[in-house]
Amino acid sequence: MALLQYLGTGRRKRAVARVFLRPGTGKMTVNGKPLDEYFTTYTSRSLVRQPMATTETADKFDVLVNATGGGVIGQAGAVRLGIARALIEFNLELRGKLKGAGYLTRDAREHERGKYGLKGARARFQFSKR
Repeated sequence: MALLQYLGTGRRKRAVARVFLRPGTGKMTVNGKPLDEYFTTYTSRSLVRQPMATTETADKFDVLVNATGGGVIGQAGAVRLGIARALIEFNLELRGKLKGAGYLTRDAREHERGKYGLKGARARFQFSKR
């Protein structure tokens, strides 16, 4: 018997999230931990739950996520995009709702590398005329 699941990949800054939607009761797991344990802030948890709430599918699927790279908010954004893409794989009719809410747009702002001889990507040392 084949396992029924829907895959979606999300990226944000340096973070990558592989999201698997499986028919279930609404349990969310990120890297083997419950969602509330992995994402400790309310902001990041609500960011992750947005696509499921918009499409009213929160109690229909168990969500399994493998997230790597980046920081907490970057990973949360990547998970949100991954969930939205997986929901479209499940039902193409949800695309209009998700696109209207802006959950299918990949945030193209990338991490900028630090420049040699400087403190970071843009920061300069203070100029002294004398």
